[in-house]
Amino acid sequence: MYEPNVVGDWQEYDEHAGLRVRVHRLEQAEPPRGRDDAAEGMTYFSVRVTVENRGDRRYGIHLEDGQIDVRLGPDGESAFVDWRNSQFVEGFDVYPLRRATAVLFAAGPEAALSQVDVQVQLRVDEEWCERRLWTGGIGLQEEGAGTPHGAVRDSLAHQVSSFLRDQAEEGTA
Repeated sequence: MYEPNVVGDWQEYDEHAGLRVRVHRLEQAEPPRGRDDAAEGMTYFSVRVTVENRGDRRYGIHLEDGQIDVRLGPDGESAFVDWRNSQFVEGFDVYPLRRATAVLFAAGPEAALSQVDVQVQLRVDEEWCERRLWTGGIGLQEEGAGTPHGAVRDSLAHQVSSFLRDQAEEGTA
């Protein structure tokens, strides 16, 4: 069964040797060019999506609007995505041992920000990759590389995995 990644985890693409992606630095942040009027009464946050090439050839990547979906709260309602303030990766060649990062600014009700799901569908050399999902929340700490399993992995990812397992069992019963 497919289990979502926790914000901060790297996810490798089997079809593109050495290419990996992660969603990280999910944090409350004001946008650099000012708030959008449509986000009045909502809390802004930012999230970064980094693509890294650990392979031995270059990849042309696209990570544009519409390829990153952000959902909030237990019902998975859509976040307000501030396209004007966000920075995307559009047709960039990522050479070996290099990275490219997209920065997305979004907003939502403060009560829903403890559960944030980010789905990414990367396009590499004009081919669509499989969608990948990361889950986290504002106020939860990411695990650092090489640290033992922390509160995020033990609680949020475990809860999501348990829920998905329960749903799968109900579907077969």
